[in-house]
Amino acid sequence: MSILGNSVPRVEDRGLLTGSRPFTADLVTSGTLHACFIRSPVAHGNLARVTGQGDFHTAASLGLPKLVPWPPTPHRYARDLLAVDQVLYVGDPLAVVIGESAAEAEDLASDVDVEIEPLPAVVSPEDSREVAFEVEPLVDPSVLEDADVVVEATFVNQKLAPVPLETNSILVVPDGDGDGLCIWVSTQFPWDIQSSVATALSLEPDRVRVIAPAVGGGFGAKGHTYPEHIVVAALAHRRGRPVTWQETRSENLLNMTPGRGQIQHVALGAKHNGAITGLRVEVIADAGAYPHVGAWLPNYTRLMCTGTYRIPRVDFKARSMVTNTAPVGAYRGAGRPEATAFLERSINLLARELDMEPVEIRRRNLLERHHTNHVTPSGAVYDSGDYRGVLDRVVELSGYEELRREQRLRRTRNDQWLLGIGVSTYIEVTGNGPTEEFASVAIEPDGSATVLSGVSSHGQGHQTTYAQIAAAQLGLPMERIRVIQSDTGIVPRGNGTYGSRSLQLAGSAVDKAADAVVVQACQLAAERLEANAADMVVYHGIGVGIIGSPATAIPWAELAPLAVEFDFDQGARTYPSGAHVSVVEVDRETGAVRVIRHITVDDCGNVVNPMLAQGQQHGGIAQGVAQALWEEMSYTADGQPVTSTLLDYLAPSTGELPSYETHSMVTPTPLNRLGVKGIGEATTIGSTPAVHNAVLDAIAPWGVEHLDMPLSPEKIWRAING
Repeated sequence: MSILGNSVPRVEDRGLLTGSRPFTADLVTSGTLHACFIRSPVAHGNLARVTGQGDFHTAASLGLPKLVPWPPTPHRYARDLLAVDQVLYVGDPLAVVIGESAAEAEDLASDVDVEIEPLPAVVSPEDSREVAFEVEPLVDPSVLEDADVVVEATFVNQKLAPVPLETNSILVVPDGDGDGLCIWVSTQFPWDIQSSVATALSLEPDRVRVIAPAVGGGFGAKGHTYPEHIVVAALAHRRGRPVTWQETRSENLLNMTPGRGQIQHVALGAKHNGAITGLRVEVIADAGAYPHVGAWLPNYTRLMCTGTYRIPRVDFKARSMVTNTAPVGAYRGAGRPEATAFLERSINLLARELDMEPVEIRRRNLLERHHTNHVTPSGAVYDSGDYRGVLDRVVELSGYEELRREQRLRRTRNDQWLLGIGVSTYIEVTGNGPTEEFASVAIEPDGSATVLSGVSSHGQGHQTTYAQIAAAQLGLPMERIRVIQSDTGIVPRGNGTYGSRSLQLAGSAVDKAADAVVVQACQLAAERLEANAADMVVYHGIGVGIIGSPATAIPWAELAPLAVEFDFDQGARTYPSGAHVSVVEVDRETGAVRVIRHITVDDCGNVVNPMLAQGQQHGGIAQGVAQALWEEMSYTADGQPVTSTLLDYLAPSTGELPSYETHSMVTPTPLNRLGVKGIGEATTIGSTPAVHNAVLDAIAPWGVEHLDMPLSPEKIWRAING
């Protein structure tokens, strides 16, 4: 039975569709206290006074330690869980009240008296004077000296809200003896919350059990501990009663860590024949009010700054600046989409300057196909890739030449709906964070198998793919395999889910553990059958027996118990790649945009479950297109968010998105036995610049060279009527 290429239906979905698989809010019972946070209404100010009635708490009354940011963000940005002397962004938590119900807690919160002396706010990172983190630069002052032509531009990669269907949600229940806690929480990384809560409350980690039940999306923003998590845990611990906090949508848009947020000054040099000679980039990134993991993310922008191209020389510097906006965190792609966005726009500007077709200039600069390591000027070590292959394939599948003919015809007819064709190629780094991950496989007395995994699912389908991998090794039907993850009380360790690391690291750990169980079973069966272990084989659906003699097979139940723990260390990261073509129509009278086709060819190495991989492609395209056309977190000059509801923050529905034409190519990675790379962020990275280039291609006859995202109808209309 092959591990690869089987589109097995998701085993998770029955529980989600019937409600038998609960989300955190579903677990709240009567007798649970409800927390409501009081938040700053101003972006920056001195906190003069905050007073309330009832079960009311401030930083002073809780006396909890600060929340330390992930290294290498400087320790000086350790954060008070509730604001003490100053507030630093709209939504900054100041205090918390507890009620017997959510309604009572909200009533108590409305009676809290807050007095803040406003101070000037810094909204743009370009206006900030406080550097939170500086990326180690790549320095080459002569980077553009031998160029025949140089194109220069400034790009804004706007801030985006994660907008998961499920907002932050936590339920903390003290155990019977009053010393330990059981925490149900919507998170990508239970072990981080376990560690943070245990440290803050001076508890041994094994006294804090963290469980992520069904999780309604995360996209990176649920990959760390929020101050509210620790505060709610502390309140439950002190009161000896369950306490829950269910974040409202408006709270979520104010407080959940946004992503992106870069201003990019770029210069790209080339010869007259289109060959790129050098790249100079200066990035000014927004770290937000309390710099955390987001301050470090421009490192990924630097790492991926040359993309899929032969760019021999690079000069790169980046600074993350403190602003009076919500702390910036990881959001689908986390630093890598920003690199692809500026590079693909710059290459289109270069093509325009040289009067060269966008596909042709890419072909002239793409890296050669390789199956061994390729090291870039920025230090990335690409494991394998066929960059010309994916571009040629997507051009063919899109009917690119016919699209160009249709475009010329529409322009000749002076049609109202302008046709635009956008191309992008991308490469990204996956398997981020620690390159190791835990899994175990055990054969139970009834002959079934239990898989423990150190990652946490928030919609990807881990339970399905890990069961597939174990089933293929053990010869058991999938319904006989139980996958457990996201529970620190059962799974001994794990590094969480982020950076498209799940299948290549945790999946490989499951593969290795299951293989080791088979080795144990073959040895045991050989002893019982008085044969050589090398002569044993797994008979699917039966057990383990002698090669060529199914009648000798010993059922798994008779070989139980067997168990293997495995910590798989890949030792390096993988680099998926691909190419996209987006086809859009732009209404010349209103500036409205509609995406009529989006074609992708993505290479994530081997694919275990094509249906699940396609689901990741679909979701990624939706979020990438959304950045290009609609989504942006906006603020007034004094730091007030103007996109604090879903009436103002334009997250698209399926009605705004086309049917996708998703395809794949395969260059297996040599770094793991499965040959798999990441897929969770890939299409988000490739789709944004494809759509961006398509819209600007449509309005190119008006002399418009560049518009920053999101490409709103008003922005487009003003550009073509300017």
